[in-house]
Amino acid sequence: MKRASPQDHLPLGTQTFQVLLALGEETLHGYGIIQSFEAMTEGRDTLLPGSLYGTLGRMVDGGLLVEVPPPPGEISAGPERRYYRVTDFGRAVATAESERLSRLVSAARARNWVTEGAG
Repeated sequence: MKRASPQDHLPLGTQTFQVLLALGEETLHGYGIIQSFEAMTEGRDTLLPGSLYGTLGRMVDGGLLVEVPPPPGEISAGPERRYYRVTDFGRAVATAESERLSRLVSAARARNWVTEGAG
């Protein structure tokens, strides 16, 4: 059986890439991922909880994330939170997607559609 390569997952869906970016090297629960992404984008973009949890499940099934036990001493007022961490394969996929997007931005700059300071 052939092992999947990062390129097999490209292009990533927007929310999948956003989750990988939000997690980085951290271990977070769903709401923590939402907060991390909002902080990273300075509130310009958000992850919606209604679709986030389905995305997280698909990412675990695809080997991009792994569910991990809560940190010691973690107390939740509601249901027990699920914590996630990016796998080595997930990092490789995020790197491949970043490189793909970088090439597209370079092509847009060559057409003068994006300026260096835009963002």
